[in-house]
Amino acid sequence: MQLNDQKRAQILHKYKEMFDILEQYDKTREWPIGRARIDVTLDKKSIKKLKMLKERTGKPISRLIEEAVGNL
Repeated sequence: MQLNDQKRAQILHKYKEMFDILEQYDKTREWPIGRARIDVTLDKKSIKKLKMLKERTGKPISRLIEEAVGNL
């Protein structure tokens, strides 16, 4: 099945994010999606606040941090 240039451009535009992810994988051999574990040092006051938020919302601390960073 051959695609004309217009159809090819439509596909590239529609799935641009996926093609960018695949291009990044080709360059680094690491998936830019998913989760990774890191160690972070926080003061005790911040940890206490995060634990209180965790209890109040029912969300894991990692999710709370991701949401906070995503809003920057």
